[in-house]
Amino acid sequence: MNHSIGRLLPVDGFKVRNSGEMPRNFHRSLSHLYQPIVGRLAVSLYHLLLSEADLADQDAVQTHHSLMAYLSAPLDKIYEARGRLEALGLLRTYRSKEESEQTIYIYAVHPPFTPEEFFQDDMLALLLTHELGQDKYEQVKSRFVKPEPSVEGYEEITASFDAVFHHKMMESVQRETEVMAEQKRSQEYRGPRTSEGRVDFTWLRQALHKRMYPSERILTGRNKKLIVQLASLYDLSNVELEKAVTWAIDENHCLVEEEFKAACHDFMKEEKTGQHASVDDREKWTSMEKGTTGSKEDQFVEMLEQISPRELLEDLSNGNRASEQDLKLIRDVMTEQGMTAGVMNVLVHYVMLKTDMKLSKSYMEKIASHWARKNVTTVRQAMNLAKAEHQKYQQWGRQKTQKRASQKDEVIPVWFNKEEEKQPTAASSAEPQVDKEDIAARIARLTNRGN
Repeated sequence: MNHSIGRLLPVDGFKVRNSGEMPRNFHRSLSHLYQPIVGRLAVSLYHLLLSEADLADQDAVQTHHSLMAYLSAPLDKIYEARGRLEALGLLRTYRSKEESEQTIYIYAVHPPFTPEEFFQDDMLALLLTHELGQDKYEQVKSRFVKPEPSVEGYEEITASFDAVFHHKMMESVQRETEVMAEQKRSQEYRGPRTSEGRVDFTWLRQALHKRMYPSERILTGRNKKLIVQLASLYDLSNVELEKAVTWAIDENHCLVEEEFKAACHDFMKEEKTGQHASVDDREKWTSMEKGTTGSKEDQFVEMLEQISPRELLEDLSNGNRASEQDLKLIRDVMTEQGMTAGVMNVLVHYVMLKTDMKLSKSYMEKIASHWARKNVTTVRQAMNLAKAEHQKYQQWGRQKTQKRASQKDEVIPVWFNKEEEKQPTAASSAEPQVDKEDIAARIARLTNRGN
């Protein structure tokens, strides 16, 4: 049996290098900040490689069999864990170019961020928020990052550099500072590794100029890093980024980070816009409507997989614009529970039909939490679980509304029909259900949108 993962084999050798001084209490950063993102096996691999860097001879070659034995894990899981460490900048991997019987890798172990550095990195902070939820994230952050001591009632009398050092020394220091700054710019980037090429900053700069915005003030080094990170995290197009950036510019022509993050959240999993967006969308929905050989329910499932929650809200509201309150509610539930857009669509569709076309935050959060524990990742899984747990969800709804009279006119989503029609009841005959023609009409509306 071939146990290779790509080109990685158990017999392949590796060496370990320690690339940097570990910060004090770095293990706390690994266990409380990195581990929720990369997983326990990845942190164990990091600790093992770090120990090997300290204990083993730098030129000593070991095989990946030893990693499998130490970690009690198969090679494919170790390979996946290695990739997670690489993605967050904790590990750099090099492979020998020379052809020989044994391929040799060098694993360069990089120190993790201190808690202060971690929370200052927007991408890492967002990833941790998605894994822990906002409340738990704030708890963890408060434990690691202490507020600055108050100096209210005091005046600062700190001596300036000019007052202490000689003018000639100032010139010398300035030259040295320029050299050090150049060296710092050439250093390897720490933190999550993202591709600069995925954002066309030339195009973005021109788009801002057309809107009469000072691009040099907006596209600073820190802001460009934030833009690249969020574009990578949410898979945003350049057009979506331009919209998010312009949305988050304040009256002083500065980018407001929190507003930019919120705008990027709103674009999460939405269909891509651009020069041919409307044509592409019409072609997508037309091919789905005409080319799908499955049932109308299959087409409905495909529609839920393709459209954004915003579009579904507007569709359920007969084309009316979705409210900002509903969109923020969906965004929060979606990011806190790590739900895909398709699964979120099933939840929105189910909850709105069960709660008189209103979005109940507590009801949505309770069902979303249940789906997250059940590891629901697809539209079909969400629909099947909703069918299986219908009575439980119905009871949750009763506990919140305490309106038992409404049970007589309960609205059940159309995708319940196939299961429910096998056991008809007196109440079900009076249920206002959405029929297959309505599904076809919804698909047609989305097909014709933009005409």
